[in-house]
Amino acid sequence: MTPAAHLPPVAAQAGRVELRRMRWWDIPGVILLEHAVFPEDAWSVGMFWSELAEAATRYYLVAEEYRSGDENEPRLIGYAGLLAGIGEAEVLTIAVTPGRERRGLGAVLLTELMREAARRDCDDVVLEVRVDNERAQRLYRRFGFEGVGIRKGYYQPMNIDALVMRSGAVIERFGSKSADGGAGAWTVDTGVDIVKSVDWVRE
Repeated sequence: MTPAAHLPPVAAQAGRVELRRMRWWDIPGVILLEHAVFPEDAWSVGMFWSELAEAATRYYLVAEEYRSGDENEPRLIGYAGLLAGIGEAEVLTIAVTPGRERRGLGAVLLTELMREAARRDCDDVVLEVRVDNERAQRLYRRFGFEGVGIRKGYYQPMNIDALVMRSGAVIERFGSKSADGGAGAWTVDTGVDIVKSVDWVRE
């Protein structure tokens, strides 16, 4: 659901994190974060423009943090993207600003991507992750992803292999019936703020 009028009143309070759809005016901030998180193989501005132009098959989110005194100027602290095909979706990217890892935001973004895949009738979701990125792999396994193959030299110019992972039964686990009671289950106490994966995402 997307109507902003239905947003909970706490959504923009200081110390909160809010998800919304990525728009073209987010690209400058996204690019800064992209280079901070993926310095060796960062996407270009043109790539993000092209992705957002494919609205029929793409779903991109940004996560914004509201801080005390800056309630009207949230700070972009994460983003994620999904490609939805026929029966299968692919997680294209997930990024969390350095220093905010291990506080639940990556799980929140991935939860919303999985729910979007279910909404688009994709029962399988795949992704690629660096073989040496064990932290990300642990997160994906929590969501039912399992390794199904290796792509040699996938990450360039580092020439690092990618582990291909797949998660099934997505509609059953993340569809509307499970999502009705799932928002509270994905509330994460970060120690600084409360991040919640909710059934609404701001347009």
